[in-house]
Amino acid sequence: MRPRQARPRLLQAMLDAFSLPDLRRRILLTVGLLVVFRFVAHVPLPGVDASALQDLFDRNAMMGMLDMFSGGALRNFSVAAMGVYPYITASIIMMLLVPIIPQLQAISQEGEAGRHRINRITHWLTVPLAGLQGYGQLVLLGREGVIASVGILPTATMVLSLIAGTMFCVWLGELITEYGIGNGISIIIFGGIVAGLPDMVGRGFLARENFGGLIIYILIALATILVIVIFTEAHRRIPVQYARSVFRGGRMYKQAGSTHIPLRVNTAGMIPLIFAMSVVIFPGMIASYFANPAGADPNLANHIVNLFDPRAALPMGLFYWGVYFLLVIGFAFFYTMVIFQQQDLPGVLQRQGGFIPGIRPGKHTSNYLNFVINRITWAGALFLAVVAVMPFLAREVTDVQVIQLSSMGLLIMVGVALDTMKQLEAQLVMRRYEGFIK
Repeated sequence: MRPRQARPRLLQAMLDAFSLPDLRRRILLTVGLLVVFRFVAHVPLPGVDASALQDLFDRNAMMGMLDMFSGGALRNFSVAAMGVYPYITASIIMMLLVPIIPQLQAISQEGEAGRHRINRITHWLTVPLAGLQGYGQLVLLGREGVIASVGILPTATMVLSLIAGTMFCVWLGELITEYGIGNGISIIIFGGIVAGLPDMVGRGFLARENFGGLIIYILIALATILVIVIFTEAHRRIPVQYARSVFRGGRMYKQAGSTHIPLRVNTAGMIPLIFAMSVVIFPGMIASYFANPAGADPNLANHIVNLFDPRAALPMGLFYWGVYFLLVIGFAFFYTMVIFQQQDLPGVLQRQGGFIPGIRPGKHTSNYLNFVINRITWAGALFLAVVAVMPFLAREVTDVQVIQLSSMGLLIMVGVALDTMKQLEAQLVMRRYEGFIK
């Protein structure tokens, strides 16, 4: 036992995880499928001008967001250029439609079979969304000179290849979820973000002339990660009591049991950032098609492009990031309310015979829970909004331009890392090993 106690706790937990055959197989399978995904991400479609594609990424912020969800494959415009983004879009659409359409709501209440049917519908919805997004990307890249004009048959072939690449990535993610460790879709996005870290570190060395600013930038990034961990794990515990009937000695006795409902401070996760960025980038992207070329007199479209440019310095940048800040808060409340209504916690408590001490069941419980979720959502919404504008603040404070801190990237990396560690923790604790988290 002395060697085990002498080792650091995290190292010992890793050794314990690899000493278990089934857990070791899950970890190696997850790593192997990630390697397969990275290979696919480097299989490019033909006829792509790499230098023009890089120039487009430097000018268009939306391409950077889509590249993140593709796991870095869009920067190479590979067959997996769209990654799992169409599937995420389909999942969000289904999540919003389920409480609206009675038929879908009935299916979702059928237990495990209902969840499988909803998942199957989400997969079918992913295919046309992937086709539309793939064709839209080809049109956009064609207008920017990244892809030479092609005929109908080559275009159809490329769209089908992009759809196949998306469904292949979704399949890899589901294999990881079922046979590996963690949520497969999230881990694929996580793998793509982590794969871009060496390039970011390399760009950091280019900022050696601004060494003080680089150190402050790193400290801001570490502080942001710490805040993300705190708010990701933060929750408000609502005490709940259950009355149970127990039959003993020919008589019926009532016993009370107590537990709690953990209401997360950040219920919405990173979804508000995705919605807000999509909305705030859209006007500039549309206006770019009508803007006059460089050197010509600027028109209204040129002013809109400059107004919605995330790379704009002060004071022009305040408009873009201010709108982004407010949209994140608004979408955080909207998405939290959608999720909360779907959970129907007051109805679940009433059906299970539970009640909140001091609160009458039914409408009073619903009003109380709505009051609490509104209060704590303010903290979660402000946290997301501050994290969203952190890249702008870090750039203005440190004057480091070569490194781009991605708020969504940090949220994804921290969230996926915590979720994966919790799953490993559960596997180790189930086998009576000491886990990662104390």
